[in-house]
Amino acid sequence: MTIIVTGGAGFIGSNFIFYMLREHPEDRIVCLDKLTYAGNLSTLAPVLEHPNFRFVRMDICDRDGVYGLFEEERPDLVINFAAESHVDRSIEDPSVFLQTNIIGTSVLMDACRKYGGVRFHQVSTDEVYGDLPLDRPDLFFTEETPICTSSPYSSSKAGADLLVHAYQRTYGLPTTISRCSNNYGPYQFPEKLIPLMIHNCLQEKPLPVYGQGLNVRDWLYVEDHCRAVDLVVRKGGIGQVYNIGGHNEMRNIDIVRLIVHELGRSEELITYVTDRKGHDLRYAIDPAKIHAELGWLPETRFADGIRRTIRWYLEHRDWWEPIITGEYTQYYEKMYGNR
Repeated sequence: MTIIVTGGAGFIGSNFIFYMLREHPEDRIVCLDKLTYAGNLSTLAPVLEHPNFRFVRMDICDRDGVYGLFEEERPDLVINFAAESHVDRSIEDPSVFLQTNIIGTSVLMDACRKYGGVRFHQVSTDEVYGDLPLDRPDLFFTEETPICTSSPYSSSKAGADLLVHAYQRTYGLPTTISRCSNNYGPYQFPEKLIPLMIHNCLQEKPLPVYGQGLNVRDWLYVEDHCRAVDLVVRKGGIGQVYNIGGHNEMRNIDIVRLIVHELGRSEELITYVTDRKGHDLRYAIDPAKIHAELGWLPETRFADGIRRTIRWYLEHRDWWEPIITGEYTQYYEKMYGNR
């Protein structure tokens, strides 16, 4: 197959490309990425010269550019990882999220329709479901959970999901959607919780924790997510949604303390800051459907995955140290400096 992977210079997209080139060497991968602040071409350095890989710098909202790429490559499958995905940034400026996450998705699907009903997969998020109460550990998100968003980011992803459903029903476009829990692993942008705490620890800088750090997230090692998406696009039912979760629920403060202890630092670095507006309390996914239909279960225990992740950041300072300068430093001070 020829597969267009959008957002492939970002965290999950790049890991997916590495996975696909390793597991399916017969496939051709075309990476389309705008290279915004969260996209880093150096991440793709190991595969830039691969004979079955091509990188194209492009905005998914660029209709003429996207159509031209489809005309040239004639893809069999499009997997859309491209998204503005940082909740805090969506609170600051929702418009960028609406443009990329909704309009960009529609452009890609229009191209899929125009060039022969190309198979389309939308990578979404469990955040479209809103949140769950902390005192009900028996409750989980299923594919039947109503959409109930809390932030401009999750609203934009929910809007894209609804559009995917509409294109499948109205136009017969072959689509699937996957909704994953919080990913962690190599190449994650440094403003996300786990890499932020790792590099701040290494620099003996304060560790900013929203509120009291009691919010709970379900953590999924990124390669387990990649394997699940691969199964969905090859064997999943057309028009179906699949939840992908790690069954690794952890409070944010416990994640931070674990990282502190693994790196031999002091908990005195932990600094509690004013909570995020509309901060979701708990995410927890029931992956029973993808297990029953496709045989997928997460393979990486959190204890193993987090140590593997910490080790990766220790060994790849040359990747993340250049990122935490310039524009990102200014953004970091704006978000946490006065809280």
